[in-house]
Formats: sequence, C-alpha cells, structure tokens
Amino acid sequence: MVNKKYLLLAGLCAMFAIQPAFAQESSGAQWSARDMTYRGDSYDVLDSNYVPRSRMDQHRKFLNHQYAFPAKPRNMWEVGVGAGLYNILGDVSSLTPFTKGSKGGYGLHAHIRKSWGYFLSTRLQYIYGIGRGQAWQEDRNYKRNPAWADNGYQPLVQVPGTPGANIATDPVFWNYRMESHQLSLDLIGSLHNIRFHKARTGLSVYALVGIGAIAYNTRVDALDANFQKYDFDAIAGGGAQVLPQISENRKQIRDGLLSAQDGTFETEADNERDRRRTSIFNNKTIQATPSLGLGVQIRLSKRFNISLEDRVSIPWDEDLLDGQRWVSQVEGAPVMSNQNDLINYFSLGLNFNLGNKTKSVEPLYWLNPLDHAYNELSYPRHMILPDPTLPDSDGDGITDQFDKCPGTPQGVAVDSHGCPLDTDGDGVPDDRDKQLITPTECQPVDADGVGKCPCPDGCGSMAPACGSISAGSIVFSGSSARIPSAGQGLLSALAAQMMANPTCKVVITGAGNKSKVQQQRSWDRVNAIIEFMSEKHGIDRNRFIFQYGVAGDPNSVLYRAALPGEEGPANVAPPFPNLRRN
Repeated sequence: MVNKKYLLLAGLCAMFAIQPAFAQESSGAQWSARDMTYRGDSYDVLDSNYVPRSRMDQHRKFLNHQYAFPAKPRNMWEVGVGAGLYNILGDVSSLTPFTKGSKGGYGLHAHIRKSWGYFLSTRLQYIYGIGRGQAWQEDRNYKRNPAWADNGYQPLVQVPGTPGANIATDPVFWNYRMESHQLSLDLIGSLHNIRFHKARTGLSVYALVGIGAIAYNTRVDALDANFQKYDFDAIAGGGAQVLPQISENRKQIRDGLLSAQDGTFETEADNERDRRRTSIFNNKTIQATPSLGLGVQIRLSKRFNISLEDRVSIPWDEDLLDGQRWVSQVEGAPVMSNQNDLINYFSLGLNFNLGNKTKSVEPLYWLNPLDHAYNELSYPRHMILPDPTLPDSDGDGITDQFDKCPGTPQGVAVDSHGCPLDTDGDGVPDDRDKQLITPTECQPVDADGVGKCPCPDGCGSMAPACGSISAGSIVFSGSSARIPSAGQGLLSALAAQMMANPTCKVVITGAGNKSKVQQQRSWDRVNAIIEFMSEKHGIDRNRFIFQYGVAGDPNSVLYRAALPGEEGPANVAPPFPNLRRN
C-alpha cells in the first residue's frame, strides 16, 4: 500500500499546481494610440528580428501579401533542474523519504528542451536516482538468490523421503538500495496553449514518450556491522509470516527491521552478470529504458516556470532493479517473477528560458498560435483593406475634406489644394488666362491675364494646342507608391484625352524635397504613374516629361499638358534607390 504521507505530499503538490490555473491570467495586451497598433502579450509577427535567415524569404512574402502565413519565429531553449520521489515498482515494497527511520528513494534531474512547433518539442533529460525498499513479510525459500544463500542463511529444504516435511530454516526480509543514472530523449506534446477565448494561459499540460538507457547497481543489507547474518526471528518478533496482514503489524515489523539493520548494503544483489559493463558507470548494469509521463507547467514570467511531472520508466526485460526476481513458494522450488520492475519518478522542477529576448520569443508551447489571427481581425495592421471612398463634390480629384476651392468648374485644372491652376502665378487661373506664361517683369496683368509688356504674336489665343488635355492631381496615402483607385480613374480619363491628342505631351510632377526619403518617394510615385499609363493604357512613355522633388504637398503628384516647346526627359535615374521601401 502506498504510504499515506506520500499521498498527502502528492495532494499538496497537485493543489499547488492547480491554483494558478484559476487565477486571472496576466495579459499585457493594450491598444497604442500613438502608432495605431495592438500590443498583445506575445511577439510582433511583423518584426523581422524574430525570424531566422532560413525563413526570411517566407517572411518577406508574408509582408508583401504574397503568402498568407507568417514565418515561424526563432524561440528560446529551456533548461531546468529539479528533484523528487524515486521509487521502484517491483517485488519489494519501496520506501519514501517520509518513512520513519528510513532514507527513502529520491531523485535529481537536469534537462534541456527545444520546441519545434506549438505542439511538439524534444527534451534531453538526465536523472540520478536512489531507490530504497524493505519487505515486511519474511521469506524462507530463497536458495536461488545468492545475496542471501551465499551469506550463511539456511533456506527452506525438504526432509528427504518425507513430502511436505520441511527442516527449520532462517527467515530473511528482502531489502535493497538501488543507485542509477538514466538518460532519456523525450518527445513532448502540448495542447493547452491553443486558446480560442483568451489571449494565453499560464498553465501548460503535456504528455511525453521517451527512449533512453539506465545504468544501475542494486545492493542488499544482508550482514550486520560485524559482517554476520542478522537474526531476523528476533528482530521481527518471530514468525512474521503467520502474523495477521494488517497495517499495524506491517508498520511494526518494518520499523523494527529499519531500526535493527545497519543500512550499509554491503552485499551485491542478484544480477545477470552477462549484462555487466566493467568499465562504464562504475561496474553498473546497462539497460535500454523507454518512458511515459504526464506533467504540468506553471508560467511565472517570460523567463521562469515551474513543473510538476510524473514519469514511469520501463527498463527493457528487467526484473532485478529491486534485487529480487524469484517468487517464493512455501512448498516446492521458487519460480521466477513474470513481471518486470518499473521506476516511478515524481518530481518538481524549476525551468529557465535561455536566449536573447530581442531575437527569440518564448518557447512556442507558451504562445497561442491564434494570437496573430485574432489581433489582426480586431486591430488590422497587415491585412489588405479596400481603398476608402471619399466625397469629391466638384470632381476635381481633391476630396472635399482638403479642397480649399469647392465648386471648381468641370475640366478646370487644379493644384493639390483643389484651386484652379495658375502656371505663371499672375493671379488669373489658366482656364481664363489669355497669356498663359506672363514674365514676372510684365506683371501685374489685366483681367485676361495679359501683362503690361507688348503682346507677342499669338499671345491673345485662348489656349495652347493641347488645351483639351485637363490637368489634375493624384493624392497618395502614407509612404506608399501604389496608385489609389480614385487616381486610377483620373488617369484613365487622361489616357483617353492623350489618345485624342496624339501629338501632345504631359508633364508628371511629384512634390517633396525636404529630405532624401521624400525625394525618392516622389520619384517612385511619378515613375509608378508613367508605368501605369504605359502598361495599362498603352501610352508611349516618351510622351511624358518626368519631374520630381519639387516644392509642394509631398503626398500629391500633379499632371498637366506640356506647353508648346516644353521638353524634358521621360526616364530619370532614381536619386536614392537604397532608400526605396521593400
């Protein structure tokens, strides 16, 4: 029967493990008004620092909306140490550290663990164990166990010629001390981190299956301090085999044995010497050992957690861990046990996540794989959203929110503020200016935009030959060079006008000159418009005049018909190509 104090300890440990599971989870999730992003109690999926070089190609495709799934981040290693109860489940009752007067079984362990996904991880664990056992019932039929038969004890023998008649013999009480070194490679599965209604949990439940080896040596306390056999009849009060098998008598006999024996374990236990390795692990027996186990981890912080685990190891074809492989029979010869010995290791551990927190996230079994999906639904930063439709009452390409001159007549070219374009700055809009380019020295001008200088030939004409090509502007958002849907509509109208005037050129002018970034962004946007007109509508690129980096609103690109004789390049090298956005 399992010791009551052992059960009490297990219950207390279980209560200690379960309590944090009912506590309110600590979530660092918060909304940042400054940069309009959501900071969950996790890592930023868009942060390239967490992505190893081998998965950077997938990460770039994800950022560019070419692949739906983010790359798996680099995650920390876990290292841990711990201690616990180490018991042999065999033919001899094991002792716990709480048994009166005994130094029961205990174990120490250390491990290193790596997560390969949100479910699977592997762990390499070393366990040093000491197992102790003491039988409370006597045995007299031990003639095949050399630990007793070779130390002067007289086993049960039959009277010759008289079946069923036995000669009085020495009783013995099985005991052992087993020392072991165990190394195991474990495959661990965790499911509790996948949460559908909470950001995360501080409790991780897992199961393990392992394969490894054990090197062990078992010894028996068969002789006293003077290397003489024990008088077990006197120690046990005589005839333990015939006493009632009740708990009080068991405890009384066991306590008496533990007090009388010197605990030196000087005798080699029964073993199979063909399994010995004379130069490895101090002459210990080596055996392959698979394992099974269950555990629970409690997260204390991003670095620390504690674990409570129960592991059962099953040495391959091994019945000598407790030094006893024979089942005694009062009549006849003893027979071999048909059950292998097992090892139970119930432990408490302290674990630490090892790694640079700016480059590696916590082990993946602590992260919720649904975190990014739910955050993106509630606080979208990466998903592709449709371009907003903003009101433009006068149809000049400038939304009402930013239009400083509402009600501009249809077809009149406007600047980035929605006001009629005035190329020469004489105060008369181009649509009413009879002298489109009035020199500064000839201003001020009259109501028709004509200056005080003598009028050259043809200055009184209303508009140049390409006056049917309207002017306008396209407003970009943020730092993007992607043409918005409203701008694409304006360019479609411009393409139709250019096809109707095949000899006319159009000037594309990008604003923004206060920094290198603005100049490169201005170039990108002008180039995007010219490529759009060439590839989408088939307009010859040489019919455009490329201008960028002029003063003005850095979010807008203007277009207008080229003046008579006005020329310029259709292709310009980018000013700062290394600053171009990915």
